Amino acid sequence: MANSSGVQDSAQQRIQTAAALKAFLLRSTTKGNLNLYDHLTRLLIKVIDERPNDVVDVIEDLSHDVKWASFEYKQSTLQDLQKTTAAEVLAEQQRLLFYRPEEADQEEELVDLPNVSEIGFYMEQAGVGLGREEMQRIFLALKQLVESQALLRCRLWGKILGVESSYIIAEAEYREGEEEDEPVAKEEEAEPETENNEEETDPLPQSTYKPSPPVPKEERGTGANKFVYYVCKEPGLPWVKLPSVSPAQITAARQIRKFFTGNLDCPVVSYPPFPGNEANYLRAQIARISAGSQVSPQGFYQAREEEGEEEEAPCESFDMNPDFEGVAVSEMAESLSTWVHHVQHILQQGRCTWLNLAVKPDEESNEEGEDEEKEGDPDEPEPEVGPLLLTPLSQDGEIFSTAPWSSKISSNLTSQHAIAVLRSNLWPGAFAYACGKKFENIYVGWGLKYAGEGYRPPIPPVPQKEYPSGPEITEALDPTLEEEEAFKEYLEEQQAAEEVEGADEEDEEDEDDDD
Repeated sequence: MANSSGVQDSAQQRIQTAAALKAFLLRSTTKGNLNLYDHLTRLLIKVIDERPNDVVDVIEDLSHDVKWASFEYKQSTLQDLQKTTAAEVLAEQQRLLFYRPEEADQEEELVDLPNVSEIGFYMEQAGVGLGREEMQRIFLALKQLVESQALLRCRLWGKILGVESSYIIAEAEYREGEEEDEPVAKEEEAEPETENNEEETDPLPQSTYKPSPPVPKEERGTGANKFVYYVCKEPGLPWVKLPSVSPAQITAARQIRKFFTGNLDCPVVSYPPFPGNEANYLRAQIARISAGSQVSPQGFYQAREEEGEEEEAPCESFDMNPDFEGVAVSEMAESLSTWVHHVQHILQQGRCTWLNLAVKPDEESNEEGEDEEKEGDPDEPEPEVGPLLLTPLSQDGEIFSTAPWSSKISSNLTSQHAIAVLRSNLWPGAFAYACGKKFENIYVGWGLKYAGEGYRPPIPPVPQKEYPSGPEITEALDPTLEEEEAFKEYLEEQQAAEEVEGADEEDEEDEDDDD
C-alpha cells in the first residue's frame, strides 16, 4: 500500500510539473504577443510538412520564416500613391487640343486666326516669347476658342503673370449681329421714408449734397470696349470671358498697384477701393496696356472716311491700307516716327470719347438758339482732348526722365533677315516687332505700369517753432483762498485811492472856477 501511494504522489507531481512547464511555454512575449508553445508547434508542423534535408542546420532559418509568416502590419508609414497628379490631369485636358473628331466638317468658315507659330518665331528673334511648345498649345487653344464661339477675329494678346497662376489672354471680335448682351444690373430704388408729423415736430435738416453722376461706360465695339477678351490659366483649360470695363474701374486702377493672384473671383483689397473683383481689375489693366502700348508701322492703317462727319473731327476708326509697301527695318529701328498708336487714348474721364455729364439726355434735343446760349455759360466744363489716333510715337513724352520707348534691330550680322523690335518703358513687358508688311504686339509681364525708381521716403519737414512763453499762453496755477482774499483787498484799496484822487481833483477844479 505504501508503494502504491508513493507512485500516485510522483505521478501527480509530474502532472503538476508538466502543467507548470506548459504554462511557462504558453507565456506570451511583450513585443510580438507570441508564445514559445505555439511557435514550436508551428515549427514542428512545418518540418513534418516540408521534411527538408539537414534539419538541424536549417532549423534557425525555419524558425525565422515561421515568425515572419505570423507577423502582421498594424500601421504602415508609407503614403498611398496619388491616383492622378495635377500634371496628369492637365495633360489629359490638353490632349483634347490635339484631338480632331472624324465627323468634323472639312469645310470650315474662314476665321482671321494669326499664325502663332510664326509670331513665336519672330518674338524669339527679339528675345521675347513663351517658348515654342507653349506657343503651339496656345495656338490650338485659340483655335478651340474660335470653333466654340462666334468670333470674327481672334489673336493672342499676351500673358499676365500672377502670384498663384497666370492669365493667357485672347483678344477677339464678334461677328455683326452675334454679340452677347451682358446683363445690366438694376439699381434698387430707394423707398421714400414715411414721416410722422405727429411724432416729429422738429424734423432733422436734409442734406442738399448731390453726388456727381457716374460716367456711363462705352458701348460694346467702341472705345475701351472695342474688343472682347477671354482668359485661361493653361492651354486646354476653359476660356472665361471678361466683362466690359467701366470708366470708374479704369480711374480706380490708375490709383492702385496690385499683383494678380490668378483667381478671377478674388476681391481687390486696396485704397481707394476698387469697384469690382479681380476679373474687372484685369479687364481695366488690359484696356490701359492696349491704349498705351499697341503700335503699328506708319502707313499700315489709314483713317476711315465716313459720310456725315466733319473734316476737323478726330478719327475713331481705321482700315488697312492696301497700298502699304512696308518700311525699311533699319529705319524703323532708328526712328520712332515710323511707329504710330492704333488704339484710342483713354482720357482722364475713363473713356476714349469725352462725354458731357452736365447735359442731360433730354436736353440734347433742344433748339439751336438755346445751345448757343449755353456755350457762353462759364460753368460749362471744357471737353477733354487726347492724342489723335495714328499719332507717331515720337510725340510721346518722357516718364520719370526715361524715354517712353526703346528700339533696336534683332541682328546686325544678318541684317537682311533681321527685324525691328520695339519695347515699351511705360508698360514693362509690352513688345512689338515689324518686318516688311508684318508686325505684331504682345505683352508678357505683371500688368503694372512703370512707377520710377524704388520708393524713397520723403525727408521729414523742419520742426515748427514753439510759441513764446508768456502770461497770455503759459498756464498758471489756481490761486489759493488766502491769495484771492489778499488780491480782493488790494483791489478795494486801489478803488478807494482812485475815489479819493477823483474827489481832490474836483475840489481843485471848483476852486479854480471861483477865482
